[in-house]
Amino acid sequence: MKPTSRESSFCDTFLAVFRGDDPRRVVWQPRLEYWYEANRRQGTLPDPLRNASLLDVYDYCHASVRYFTMPLHRRYKEVEVIEEWQDQRCLKVTWHTPCGELTELRRYDEFKLSWHNVKYRVEKPQDFDVLRFVLEDEEWYWDQDEYEEDLDRVGSRGCAQFFFRRSPFQALSIDYMGYAPLVYALRDHPDVIRNYVRVASEADDALYDVLCDSPVQTVNLGENIDASLNPPPVWREYLLPYYRRRIRQLRSSGKLVHIHVDGSMRPLLPHLGDCPWDGIEAATPRPQGDVSLMEIKQVVKDRVLLDGIPAVYFLPGQYPVEQLIECSKRVVELFYPRLILGISDELPPDGDIERVRLVGELVSGLA
Repeated sequence: MKPTSRESSFCDTFLAVFRGDDPRRVVWQPRLEYWYEANRRQGTLPDPLRNASLLDVYDYCHASVRYFTMPLHRRYKEVEVIEEWQDQRCLKVTWHTPCGELTELRRYDEFKLSWHNVKYRVEKPQDFDVLRFVLEDEEWYWDQDEYEEDLDRVGSRGCAQFFFRRSPFQALSIDYMGYAPLVYALRDHPDVIRNYVRVASEADDALYDVLCDSPVQTVNLGENIDASLNPPPVWREYLLPYYRRRIRQLRSSGKLVHIHVDGSMRPLLPHLGDCPWDGIEAATPRPQGDVSLMEIKQVVKDRVLLDGIPAVYFLPGQYPVEQLIECSKRVVELFYPRLILGISDELPPDGDIERVRLVGELVSGLA
């Protein structure tokens, strides 16, 4: 399917960046959703934006929208999923299957905008049989009406793109088991982990088939890579083969692909170029990350950098605004025109929205 005519303006410029054309302006694309919702629910939106919508905030900051509502959905043929709130902040989720059940407990923040696992769904080797059944029982589908409604909502402020389920290994580490249990499982039950990654990779084919047939032109592998948790041996055995497989699949349908790397980078610097990404998102330089902008440039090369400005520069009272301006100019100098400028990786709830607006005003004259 082809994108609709409503995707224009910032979308055209965004795609020009990925095509290697001169976009004729810097695309300023901070992610403001978490900042907005946290402050809206606390009643702490600043005076100029007291009654503003999220899109009003993007306009105020002279900014483009990166991520849209996700119209890629999942349903099950046999699995039944039950959600039960244990109290105001703790949610119990249970997957009932013919071969057993899985249960996890999620502890939410006071605004129910983020959560962490109190209990993971996979705790013993036998749980992998149930998890495999859940994955193989999935059906994925695209809601075109929802997609078109979101195009109308965002208008010319952005180019529709999405992130979705992590790769099998990364999902085990972050979503299904937790990092420490996965490390022990790699030592005690390596064949179980390898077999699961193989089966889960095959199950993901159905997800990617639907995605490849969608009208979206750009997708993000929202992996949250951190070299401390994904060292080179893990990268080579469990991650790189999966990424290459998916990039081949997505490229065959004309999609552009970038990956989310928002943690430490130094141990992976020699390896990030082993995969033919179109772009790298959220690579975070010092003082927040562990590498310099020049080191990121050496890895990105002729790919697109999405973001580039450390989020800590937007926290009031920590760094002078002159340092934010200097960094913004340096990122543009190093990466333009292969640049979608943003915050690595989001504006925190206590971030200064006036600094975000300042960057929007600044870069409008830098192209």
